[in-house]
Amino acid sequence: MELMDRIALFTPLDAAALALWLAAWIGIGYAIEKPPEGRPTVSVLMARFRRDWMRQLVTRQPRIFDATILSTLRQGTTFFASASMIIIGGGLALIGNTERLLGIAEDLTLKDEPAIVWELKIMAILLLVANAFLKFVWSHRLFGYCAVIMAAVPNDSKDPLAYPRAAQAAEININAARSFNRGMRSLYFALGGLAWLLGAVPLIVATTITVIVLGRREFTSNSRKALMARTGK
Repeated sequence: MELMDRIALFTPLDAAALALWLAAWIGIGYAIEKPPEGRPTVSVLMARFRRDWMRQLVTRQPRIFDATILSTLRQGTTFFASASMIIIGGGLALIGNTERLLGIAEDLTLKDEPAIVWELKIMAILLLVANAFLKFVWSHRLFGYCAVIMAAVPNDSKDPLAYPRAAQAAEININAARSFNRGMRSLYFALGGLAWLLGAVPLIVATTITVIVLGRREFTSNSRKALMARTGK
């Protein structure tokens, strides 16, 4: 089947829903990482605390507490990377089983659509999951880099290398957290993308709900209020 023939299998509403889905994914990520001045998101506020953490690291003895926190962060990235791999494997297995795929499609929508339509929809979802996997893997590695830099921070606060290296560790830690958060957002939108299997309108609804959930957690959640209170703002 030619490319144009495959595209013709989808309606203009499908194209609009897909464009909205992708635009929302990119747009909410930008809004979270680059919020308006004076209205920081949870992610931005947590970056400030990560810098404070590394400054406290210089004089904390022993540093077992810091090592434990970093180990926990790395375990989180490992868990979600593994989960993403399982999702990708399951999705590819479903694509490879055409009869089962068509059976699921018929149960969901009662429409007689060719298998290629469902395969392309699932592939679109898996692309976001694959992006999440790559983000989690990179986040895990950055947390590893952070651990090495933290170990290189001198114990003496008067050492001229102490606070500059602590600042380096903080920035690597922030970058690792940013990559992890991007992976999580990809999974959120991948879950929302499952609604496309039901049709274009469900995808639009699911995308809207996903944006609202992410926006609320970053801009108006109780966690944000607590962080703002602690920063004295």
